[in-house]
Amino acid sequence: MAKPAQGAKYRGSIHDFPNFDPSQDAETLYNAMKGFGSDKEAILELITSRSNGQRQEICQNYKSLYGKDLIADLKYELTGKFERLIVGLMRPPAYGDAKEIKDAISGIGTDEKCLIEILASRTNEQIHQLVAAYKDAYERDLEADVIGDTSGHFQKMLVVLLQGTREEDDVVSEDLVQQDVQDLYEAGELKWGTDEAQFIYILGNRSKQHLRLVFDEYLKTTGKPIEASIRGELSGDFEKLMLAVVKCVRSTPEYFAERLFKAMKGLGTRDNTLIRIMVSRSELDMLDIREIFRTKYEKSLYSMIKNDTSGEYKKALLKLCGGDDDAAGQFFPEAAQVAYRMWELSAVARVELKGTVRPAGDFNPDADAKALRKAMKGLGTDEDTIIDIITHRSNAQRQQIRQTFKSHFGRDLMADLKSELSGDLARLILGLMMPPAHYDAKQLKKAMEGAGTDEKALIEILATRTNAEIRAINEAYKEDYHKSLEDALSSDTSGHFKRILISLATGNREEGGEDRARAQEDAQEIADTPSGDKTSLETRFMTILCTRSYQHLRRVFQEFVKMTNYDVEHTIKKEMSGDVRDVFVAIVQSVKNKPLFFADKLYKSMKGAGTDEKTLTRIMISRSEADLLNIRREFIEKYDKSLHQAIEGDTSGHFLKALLVLCGAED
Repeated sequence: MAKPAQGAKYRGSIHDFPNFDPSQDAETLYNAMKGFGSDKEAILELITSRSNGQRQEICQNYKSLYGKDLIADLKYELTGKFERLIVGLMRPPAYGDAKEIKDAISGIGTDEKCLIEILASRTNEQIHQLVAAYKDAYERDLEADVIGDTSGHFQKMLVVLLQGTREEDDVVSEDLVQQDVQDLYEAGELKWGTDEAQFIYILGNRSKQHLRLVFDEYLKTTGKPIEASIRGELSGDFEKLMLAVVKCVRSTPEYFAERLFKAMKGLGTRDNTLIRIMVSRSELDMLDIREIFRTKYEKSLYSMIKNDTSGEYKKALLKLCGGDDDAAGQFFPEAAQVAYRMWELSAVARVELKGTVRPAGDFNPDADAKALRKAMKGLGTDEDTIIDIITHRSNAQRQQIRQTFKSHFGRDLMADLKSELSGDLARLILGLMMPPAHYDAKQLKKAMEGAGTDEKALIEILATRTNAEIRAINEAYKEDYHKSLEDALSSDTSGHFKRILISLATGNREEGGEDRARAQEDAQEIADTPSGDKTSLETRFMTILCTRSYQHLRRVFQEFVKMTNYDVEHTIKKEMSGDVRDVFVAIVQSVKNKPLFFADKLYKSMKGAGTDEKTLTRIMISRSEADLLNIRREFIEKYDKSLHQAIEGDTSGHFLKALLVLCGAED
């Protein structure tokens, strides 16, 4: 097991057992497996309480005392996931990695995710030990086997990583950093096609310290993070591998925290991934992984394992985890600093927002108006033509088509579409035909009419629109419904929730940059409110969250983490409830990462039984020319499947066809 550098703090969850007696442990295990049945409790208690080095001594003593192979006996006595976990713990780390890779490339198909995880995350020393262990265990050459089972640029990068020759010098040349930034930019963004060899050479060989500076400079130079360029320029397993390398360069524990979360979220558990990570990181950086997990997902790794597994398997995993970070009710001090660094990164990011629908290049409103009229004339309706025209035109072009349609035929295009289409397709097409402000105004009106109020729709629109968009919505609402939006909100909502919505609906959010001194005051203001003083807390949050600029609020959130050890979103969820909590969380999430906010909304609209077509339609229409491309990227990053796939699996017919055009390409 690779030990921490001299003077470095040990961050594993498993330690050497004090007063260790390998002969006594061998005897205990022998007795636990003797006779009919086995004492699984005794086995898991002993093995999860010993370090890997101590387990190797137990294996040797077991063979000396009983002439038997301990791993073979454990395999015989145990079954299923528990057996895989215990046997995994008994192997030396390099041999454990060798076994995982052998399994990943044996038989039909390849487990590319396993290959990526191991080869992207291991140090030079760990790679050298892995290659030697593979040769020793299987009498085969690991590089030759990987080449035989993979292809293309994916294969080339794996081979580079297998050399274990990444530079390890902490001294970084600023000139070389600038050169690498330029080379990566020219190899991707500035080139027709992509020069993958440059990405492979730089990401596969430079030191982590050097690459972190390259990534920072790349963001400053291009206005987008390196991850966005990789997603835009590369594809398939090669793209996934390069993203994994970048994540491990930024923070290996964060990479594993994300892998663990994805292994357990949703229906079913990816037990192989869960076992592999819990075993391989237990003596390296499990405490760091736990801290980041708690910060990122607002729940402890311990609690997620507890809720997602069962039996002895669960008990053994919890022992490897080493503790419940929810128990104390707050983050580790180190985790707050991780959160702070995440905010530092977001504060400098200038990610370019892109829609998926752009103006048609050869636009001819006259031809479009005639084609639409023909599609709706006579018996039956040509939905395919309607979808093809309307989804491939920008909103401004659709308004020209409406005007031309009226000039040519003396008819209202919206009225004709309404009479010819029905259901979800009608709502989608008619929504696309409306100017954005009028569409939002209509959605707000619908959310407030009839019995009950759709608070989620009110929050989604008012918490995410810019000042200019809010002002346009106010004008459209007054024009279309002869009543002010503020009056409508006043009569349909109440209490603090009403005050927050009315504040957002004024469209008077500040638009300047950050003021660090004021951000510290704002953070102190909300941090100083006594826990339990709900009214005062809600008022203070409203004053700051509804009026400060996005850029300033990012700094406030950073300062809040520094002062309290909490993420502001965690505090809101803990101290507030109902619609007030939901609207504040929506504002915070929108400030943090608006495309991710909408990606989450889209995912929730399609997960489980039934589809929330209204939310799905509203977001696909309203974001199609704003940031739907960014939403798609966040969607696949978080949920491991593309938005395109989710829509395909959850909708049908002409509605599906129109949504997929708005979505754009498959990721």
